[in-house]
Amino acid sequence: LRATGQQQRDLVLVPASAHGTNAASAAGAGFSVTVVATAEDGSIDVDHLRELLAEYGQRVAAIMLTYPSTHGVFEPQVTEVTALVHDAGGQVYIDGANLNALTGLLRPGDLGGDVSHLNLHKTFAVPHGGGGPGVGPVVVKEHLAPYLPAGPAGSALPTDEDHDRGFGGAAAMGARFGSAGVMPLAWTYLATLTDADLRRVTLTALAHASYLSQALADVFPTLYTHRGHVAHECVLDLRALTAATGVTAEDVAKRLIDYGFHAPTLSFPVAGTLMVEPTESEPLTELDRFIAAMRSIRAEIDEVASGAVALEDSVLRRSPHTLAAVTAEPWKRPYSRATAAFPLAGMETDKYFPPVSRVDNAWGDRHLMCTCPPPDAFEAHEA
Repeated sequence: LRATGQQQRDLVLVPASAHGTNAASAAGAGFSVTVVATAEDGSIDVDHLRELLAEYGQRVAAIMLTYPSTHGVFEPQVTEVTALVHDAGGQVYIDGANLNALTGLLRPGDLGGDVSHLNLHKTFAVPHGGGGPGVGPVVVKEHLAPYLPAGPAGSALPTDEDHDRGFGGAAAMGARFGSAGVMPLAWTYLATLTDADLRRVTLTALAHASYLSQALADVFPTLYTHRGHVAHECVLDLRALTAATGVTAEDVAKRLIDYGFHAPTLSFPVAGTLMVEPTESEPLTELDRFIAAMRSIRAEIDEVASGAVALEDSVLRRSPHTLAAVTAEPWKRPYSRATAAFPLAGMETDKYFPPVSRVDNAWGDRHLMCTCPPPDAFEAHEA
């Protein structure tokens, strides 16, 4: 922007359906952020985008899109969105966090993107979860190539020219290597598959998500669908159940641990929901086991709804159950030990017990605790 005399472009548009890291990245780079609203079907609200461009067009530096969106849908008007931003003089960044729903089907650049981060996770055999690891190539259209950090051939060190463009130190080094340990995993995965294999992997990931969405539609409806299908994930909407019973999405997430499942993403991208993303890696038997667990949990919710069980005394609100809790004497809970620990038949042979029970997540997020020794501990050691 400086090189083209457009320093006034200080605003980045981020759809409400995008990853939160987009807004954080834009703010970290010194831009202001404005959110583009979501339409009823989960897509970007194009009318709102037009309004923002009419008001702020000369200030818009870029829009950051996650495609398919975190709402779990392919947005049919995505090329219209990119064209509108380009017409206003902005750039388009395609977040590749959900590249596992695109590989072998289309190229991110064909969506109209000027920049795309191809995240090597999920489909590329790199662990997904825990906030990362967000690593992979950042590719750009030719007009942006001069502004990438690029040292001499074979060198990892930034050049003086890099520093002049604002790339230097950790940023330039990170651009070259990222989480280097991730790369061999992704390379090996890709080296073992043909183009046809990769396309099949992507289609399998899409099929798995729609399979779960449709199998659970009558007990946990999916918030956003297109023609009854989803993309790579489904956002299960628990808000009506919560309003009627008091059972929250967190209760369901914690109870899933008792069934042997790592809980899905909680209250993102929409508060009061669970975002389920099976990818392509699980066999049908595991998908069916998850469906059985969710249906069993819905039966537990129905007991609360009917008044048969008080919410605060329910197996849902008091989950998950540790081994110490299940074996404690005396047992003072209004439900049986078997209900707590073995809610589905066949769990007795390979039961997973969590190491801790329910914690106050919000309190923990707001009260950080340093686990490193205090400074005076080092002084005593030196003495």
